[in-house]
Amino acid sequence: MDLVAIYECLCDRTRLRLLHLLLDGPLCVCHFQEVLGAEQVRVSKHLAYLRRHHLVVAARAGSRRVYRLPDPAPAALAANLACLRECAGDDPLLRADARRLRALRTRLGPAEVACAAPAPRRQARLP
Repeated sequence: MDLVAIYECLCDRTRLRLLHLLLDGPLCVCHFQEVLGAEQVRVSKHLAYLRRHHLVVAARAGSRRVYRLPDPAPAALAANLACLRECAGDDPLLRADARRLRALRTRLGPAEVACAAPAPRRQARLP
């Protein structure tokens, strides 16, 4: 894994927040949206960037995508994620994200790969 690619991914606050949340386990895009208070397009764009650089892995769960960290993570990524875990306690935004994620997991029950949120309804197209 290219060390420069890792740092390019980590230099963006949103991507750093996404990776920090994934340290706690797999998440669906809708979970990221709720925790970060961000639009789906923004979250998906950053997750796609992380995926292209092999920092996250995606799997389908019905109509949803669930993201997780690679297992096993390459050594350079694992070292940087360990540093992120250790340093996150000093950042108020990352601490707040972690609190919101704990509340979300408590509300949804045991952490599952599948998304617990209802699928968005598609609107019928008018002729």
